[in-house]
Amino acid sequence: MQKRTMLLFLLIFCTGLVWGQDAIESTEEKAKTEKPAKGRGDKEPKEKAEKPAKVEQEKPKTSGLAIPKNMFEVGINGGAAILGGDATFKPSYGVGLHFRKALDYVFSLRGDFLYADLKGMNDPNTNVNREYETTWMSGTLYAVMSLNSLRWDKPVRGTNLYFMAGAGLDGFEATRIEDGLEPRNEVLKKGFFQINEGAHLAMGAGIAFRLGKKVNIALEEQAMMVMGSYADRVDNIASGKSTFRDVVSFTNLSINFNIGNASSQTEPLYWINPMDGVLNSIDDKINQRTTGLIKDEDGDGVLDAIDQDPNTPAGAMVDTKGRTLDSDRDGVPDHIDKEPFYMPQANEKVDETGVVINPQAGGPGRPGNGSGGVTEERVKELIDQALQNYQIADNRSSAAEWFLPMLHFPSSTAVIKYSDYGNLAGVGRMMKANPNIRLVVTGFTDSTGSESVNNQLSFERAKNVIEHLVNSHGITRGRFVLQWKGSADNLVPTSSSYMNRRAEFRIAGPGDVEQEAPAPKEGGY
Repeated sequence: MQKRTMLLFLLIFCTGLVWGQDAIESTEEKAKTEKPAKGRGDKEPKEKAEKPAKVEQEKPKTSGLAIPKNMFEVGINGGAAILGGDATFKPSYGVGLHFRKALDYVFSLRGDFLYADLKGMNDPNTNVNREYETTWMSGTLYAVMSLNSLRWDKPVRGTNLYFMAGAGLDGFEATRIEDGLEPRNEVLKKGFFQINEGAHLAMGAGIAFRLGKKVNIALEEQAMMVMGSYADRVDNIASGKSTFRDVVSFTNLSINFNIGNASSQTEPLYWINPMDGVLNSIDDKINQRTTGLIKDEDGDGVLDAIDQDPNTPAGAMVDTKGRTLDSDRDGVPDHIDKEPFYMPQANEKVDETGVVINPQAGGPGRPGNGSGGVTEERVKELIDQALQNYQIADNRSSAAEWFLPMLHFPSSTAVIKYSDYGNLAGVGRMMKANPNIRLVVTGFTDSTGSESVNNQLSFERAKNVIEHLVNSHGITRGRFVLQWKGSADNLVPTSSSYMNRRAEFRIAGPGDVEQEAPAPKEGGY
């Protein structure tokens, strides 16, 4: 009767916990949805509904080490109970209940209650009667260490391996059956709160499998070593050895429920990656600071955060601040200006398309008759003026000279670097495209060597550049004029500067002639 009463109590208690928690959460959710319907207006319910969410969102951001609130776990378990004592055990059972609360991501506290029916039988090889039956009850406080914190690969883990160690109180009633035919039972009782008669130490290990945010199952093993004067009497059989202690082991399957408000609490922390809160906090801060900054609503290529004209028309050219371009500064944006690069003169006005409507007299294309626009003759005039300003007009060779490279050499050598082969290829293509051009190739050195050495080295640098263009790109040797200047005309005043060790190109004029190789120094270099 006592066993049935205890089992019924455990079942009713656990069912009530789960039902009560679901009822609380259901009531909270119902209250949240019903608040706006109380006729108090939208403003006050909105503020009250949003306040908890704001606190929940901002609280973890105060520090990466802040521990969030987490649910606590309640579990019911059942399995095989075995007494390691002086007699051979019979198959026995045990049922239990536990409560567990995480202190951080690694450690938690757990309180266990266990009821077990322990039985032993006679040894068939001896004539000693050792049959017994013990009713065991215990309460144990465990410190639990979870190994999940060693893995940071997932935000929430599917399994949880843990170890337990603790101590507790116990009570039992052990009946030794002296004779199966005519029972003369010897009963030994130990009260639950007989602390002066000893308690027990406990250890355990288990592995849990997450089924959802609020439920998991676990397979675990517990062992309790009895202490004090009853250490060898749980089976009501004294071995006569003072060092022998009876051990109660409990192999069980547990189903566990996470109790708490899911809207304001996380699940127990031993299921959660300890880095997840820190990373979420960092992500939140990044999102806060970048929200709206990476948008480009008008599609002009300038982010809205720095766009001074966020409503640029489609296809309009803009500057780096997102403003539409007006190249001729006539007040008409380039994308609708028919003359986007023609700047009106003083007192000239333009229409909505950027065309001058009152051209001033005094030159081609400006008859002063109000015809507007720019004539073809005026366009040619502007082009000729621009060419004359740059002194190139029809002289394509001068234009080509703008793009001639300058080659540099390591100290004391005339060997062309591989990195300059591309520059020389460009020179070769230019000369093939302009067969009338001749090039002057001039060699230079820095000021660190003697004059005779520098003269010879500058000659060899120009000579190697010409030979490369002739041999590698098929340019006729006669189209080159070799000159050398040694350490003269340094670009940089520093005597050993890399910039001074160079070969230069320029378009040859009628008066450019090739220099002879420098005279060798008497007695050799």
